[in-house]
Amino acid sequence: MLNIIILAAGSGKRMQSKIPKVLHTFAGRPMLEYVIESAKNLNPDSITIVLGHEADLVKSYISNDNLNIVLQESQLGTAHAVMCAMPMISSFDNEDSNTLILYGDVPLVSVDTLRSLLDSCCEGMSILTSVSDNPDGYGRIIRDKTGNIVKIVEHKEANNEQIAIKEVNVGIIAIQTTKLKQWIGMIFNNNEQMEYYLTDLVKIAVTNSVIVNSVSPKKSWEVFGINDHIQQSNIERVYQYEQAKNYMSKGLTISDPSRFDVRGSLRFGSDVFIDVGCVFEGLVELGDDVYVGPYSILRDVTIEKNVRIEAYSHISNSTIENNVSIGPFAKLCKGSHIKSNSKIGNFVEIKNTNFGNKSKANHLAYIGDSNVGSNVNIGAGVITCNYDGANKFQTIIEDNAFIGSGSQLIAPIKVGQSATIGAGTTLTDDAPAGKLTIARARQKTIVNWKRPKKN
Repeated sequence: MLNIIILAAGSGKRMQSKIPKVLHTFAGRPMLEYVIESAKNLNPDSITIVLGHEADLVKSYISNDNLNIVLQESQLGTAHAVMCAMPMISSFDNEDSNTLILYGDVPLVSVDTLRSLLDSCCEGMSILTSVSDNPDGYGRIIRDKTGNIVKIVEHKEANNEQIAIKEVNVGIIAIQTTKLKQWIGMIFNNNEQMEYYLTDLVKIAVTNSVIVNSVSPKKSWEVFGINDHIQQSNIERVYQYEQAKNYMSKGLTISDPSRFDVRGSLRFGSDVFIDVGCVFEGLVELGDDVYVGPYSILRDVTIEKNVRIEAYSHISNSTIENNVSIGPFAKLCKGSHIKSNSKIGNFVEIKNTNFGNKSKANHLAYIGDSNVGSNVNIGAGVITCNYDGANKFQTIIEDNAFIGSGSQLIAPIKVGQSATIGAGTTLTDDAPAGKLTIARARQKTIVNWKRPKKN
C-alpha cells in the first residue's frame, strides 16, 4: 500500500502576498495542482494534504476527489505537520505499506523520480537529495567514511565544514509506514528554531541501525522549490523551456524556446511555426501549415490547415477553418467561427459570429452577434450595433453583400443577398437584396461658424 502526505500549510512570507504560497501559479496553474497530479499518477491508496494558512481558500481551489484534508493550526515544523496527518494514514501494521512525503512548493519532481525513491525505501527509508552549486538554505547531507548517510544538518545550524557540503536534502521522504508511526513521536523541538524537524527521522533511523538510502533526480530542476517570486519566475522558465523542447522534438518549429508559453495543452500538425512571445492557454489545436505571429495569445482555439495568424492577435473560444488570414492586431472572442478562405484584418474584433467563406473585414471593424454569409466585404469602420444597453441582438448579412466604410448596422437587422450599403450609412431597417441602400443626413455647410479657441 502507498500513502502520500503533501505538506502545504505554510504562508510563504517571502512571497509578500495575501495569497497562500501553494496557490501561486506557474504555467497558468497553482503549484499545488502539479504536486497533487504527480501524487495521483502514483496510484496511491490515500492522499492527505496538510493545510494551515488560509486553509479554506486553498480547499476551494483543489478537488476533494479522493483527498484527505487535515489542518495544522500552528505551524511548528515539518514533523509536526506529518503528526497532524497521521490519523489519516492507513495500514500501520502492514510491512508492505509505505508513506511518501511531498511538499506543495516543490512542484516539478517527476513521477519516475518518485517511483525510484519508493523502490529504494525497501530497507526502511529513503530520501531525495541533490548536489547544488548554491546550497544556501538547504539541509546538508552528512555521510560517514563508507558513504552511508548518518544525519542531516539544517543550514542555520551547520558549522563551516558542513556549510561547504554541496549535497543537500530536498525534503521528500519515502518511509515504511510502520517505521513512520514508531519514529514520528520520537522527534522533539529542542533546537534553535523550536520546531519539529522531519529530517530528525534520519538520525532516528541511524540510531536504530536502519540504512537510509538516497535517490537523486535525473534533472536538477526537478527539485527546485518556490519560496519567492524570483524562484517562481525561474521555475516558470524552466518548465516552459522543457515544454518547448518536447514540442520541438515532435516537429513543432519554435522561433525562440526561451520566449514561449503554454498554459494548458497544445496539439499541432506538421510544419507549424510559432514566433516569439506567443502564449497558449487552455486547449489549443493547430492544423498543418499554421503560422502564429509574434506576441499572439490563443486560448481554447481550434485552427485548421494553412491559417496565418499575424502579430499581436488575441483569439479565444473560437474556431478557424482552412486558409484563413487573421490580423495583425485582430481580436476574436468567444463564439467566433471563421470559415475557409476568409480574412480578418488589422484592428478587427469578432464576437459570437459566424463569418462566411471568402468573406473579409480588412481593417478597423467590430462584428458582434452576427451571421455573415459568403463572399461578403465589410469596409473599414463598420460596426454592428448589437447592444441596446440591456440586451444583445443579431445582425444577418447574406451572401455577396458589400458593407461600405463607416457604416453602422443597428441590430436586429438583415442585409439581403448581394445588397450594397453605401459608406457612412446608419442602417435601422432591413436592406433589400440586390439593391443599394444609403442612409445619411443631408450635407450642409455652416457659413458663419468659427472654430473655438482656447482662452
